[in-house]
Amino acid sequence: MLSNSIHVEYPAHFPDALQTTPAAFAQEARMAMAVKLFEMKRLSSGMAAQLAGIERVTFLLNLHHYGVPMLDLPLDELEADLANA
Repeated sequence: MLSNSIHVEYPAHFPDALQTTPAAFAQEARMAMAVKLFEMKRLSSGMAAQLAGIERVTFLLNLHHYGVPMLDLPLDELEADLANA
């Protein structure tokens, strides 16, 4: 499979300021981008997980750290789904 990359420049002190390593900072940035694109409904959870470089279930279980719900259904739709379960 072909893959592309994005180069993001940031000040060298950012990882230190966030008390993390450059590798952890890069992973957090990937995850934040994946979460935002998922939240905007631009990527499915599977595609967002692939972008973040993690398993889909792990991605979904970590959404709460970013204030993003796993499901974004209106209350009436959720109640209908529960009634039909």
